[in-house]
Amino acid sequence: MSAQAVTLHLPTSLYDLLRQRAQETRRSLEAEILDVVTSAVRPDDDLPPDLREVVAPLRALDDEALRRAAMDAFPEDAAARFTELNRKQQREGLTEEEDRALEGLRRGYERVMVVRAEAAALLKERGHDVSKLILRR
Repeated sequence: MSAQAVTLHLPTSLYDLLRQRAQETRRSLEAEILDVVTSAVRPDDDLPPDLREVVAPLRALDDEALRRAAMDAFPEDAAARFTELNRKQQREGLTEEEDRALEGLRRGYERVMVVRAEAAALLKERGHDVSKLILRR
């Protein structure tokens, strides 16, 4: 990977915050700054348009609302149906109606997971420990 050197003048308070975060994570200051910049300009183009629409408003949420979004779960009844249809698909195949239902459930599951991941990433950017959120199912 090629790289470009950049000279950057940071306010002392921001420099101190980044230095502290680097120490807490046992990383270099350069690695911490690179991580912050990378996450700030991360392209959303790798998400389909419908999922981009779902995650776009998350940046405006306060930390508590983000925490709730990061802990959201796929509904148990939907998860059970999703598992049931997946197993049936492997065993004997699905009818067209079941195939459409499975695809809808798959999109719903994907939506929940993308929102959780994005909410956790935003909380991490804001300096919160998200390890317990990530481990939660």
